[in-house]
Amino acid sequence: MNIEIGKNNKILRSKAEPVEKITPEIRELIRKMKKIMKTNNGVGLAAPQIGVNKQIFVAELLYEGEEDGIFYAAVNPKITNVSKEKEKLEEGCLSLPKLYGEVSRAKKIQVEYLNEMGKKKRLKASGLLARIFQHEIDHLNGGLFIDKAKEIKKIE
Repeated sequence: MNIEIGKNNKILRSKAEPVEKITPEIRELIRKMKKIMKTNNGVGLAAPQIGVNKQIFVAELLYEGEEDGIFYAAVNPKITNVSKEKEKLEEGCLSLPKLYGEVSRAKKIQVEYLNEMGKKKRLKASGLLARIFQHEIDHLNGGLFIDKAKEIKKIE
């Protein structure tokens, strides 16, 4: 499975379909997504980024000096609450290599989703984790960070 790239890529610009049922195939997809994300030094990866039109993303929050962090698999995620307080930070994306831009996002969010076992989860996220979740949910809605970024830079 390769990472889909390009700002006009049809798969990346399409709204992903909800997952009807968590099956062994969905769990296997999540395992593959985690591996692809880690191999490419990413902190998140949405299913459309590997050509799968499903509402699934994986994320891992690493702490300095650790090899493995806290892993999240989110199926059919919905943001249910966002803070009024925003924060601007530079973002990049595995699907837009070498492009970076400052994006303003909610500092805190509340999200509901199913985990890889089909269990309903509610999460209050802040800081980097909130940013990762918002970035990946944008992917599931056909959005890319460059749609919201100010001053996009290309770094060789």
